[in-house]
Amino acid sequence: MPARTVAIGSSVGLHARPAQLFVTAVQESGLAVTIGRPGGAHMDARSILGVMALGAKHAEEVELSVEGDGADAVLADLVALLERDLDSE
Repeated sequence: MPARTVAIGSSVGLHARPAQLFVTAVQESGLAVTIGRPGGAHMDARSILGVMALGAKHAEEVELSVEGDGADAVLADLVALLERDLDSE
């Protein structure tokens, strides 16, 4: 299962709008995706409440893991999404 660590690019962190965009992308992928702090517990990234509960702020790191066919491509897309400042778009 491929995994990568990414710093949150959104200026206000991974909250309401950025979290919803991320969760929507995860759900659309159809794959099993987990998110968590490096070295910490990981949760299902399809849950908006779980993602927001991380409380990840701008520039803080989270770790993503993806399982299934095409996992590498989905992981790359999700990492690129989290690296952007989604609040300014």
